[in-house]
Amino acid sequence: MESRSRLSIIRSHLLPDSPSPTSRLSSSITSSASINDAAGDTRNHQLDCVFCRIVRGESPAFKLYEDETCLCILDSSPLSPGHSLIIPKSHFSCLEATPPSVVAAMCSKVPSIGNAIMKANGSDSFNLLVNNGAAAGQVIFHTHIHIIPRKARDCLWTTESLRRRPLNFDQEASKLVNRVREQLSSISPEDGKDSRI
Repeated sequence: MESRSRLSIIRSHLLPDSPSPTSRLSSSITSSASINDAAGDTRNHQLDCVFCRIVRGESPAFKLYEDETCLCILDSSPLSPGHSLIIPKSHFSCLEATPPSVVAAMCSKVPSIGNAIMKANGSDSFNLLVNNGAAAGQVIFHTHIHIIPRKARDCLWTTESLRRRPLNFDQEASKLVNRVREQLSSISPEDGKDSRI
């Protein structure tokens, strides 16, 4: 998929009211992936997964970093020079399916890899992005973190010119907070042992 197409997909999720020519494409890709996942055919999904093929050495990639848990590669359709992906070496289809220890290992690499990329290409910032699920723009159903190098006024995101609305401290916000806290309280004590609300 070309860089502009990927940008259109991400843009469509940030600005859902604007039509995107690639929205039909991403829907068809995610629909077939959902059918495979629903069928429980995870073994075939791992065999077909581009990131699993890269981890096994069956597909080419420019590797920036590798350890026993994760791998960082250049994105094959970058939004900016140095756009990279941190992927776990084991197959997990989405963030919630990824064990917290693996997510922690991936995230712990972000500062050093992000700084190295910025120094190498002269960027002064980077976006950290996870598209988790089809509605969020996930196209490859293997957990991954995007590191997207940025430069001032690169106009990568159209939403940067949008004005943000302040949060209303009303009943709706309060109800949302209570629903999220309720969901968090249902997390097993092991997962949320350090949590405080």
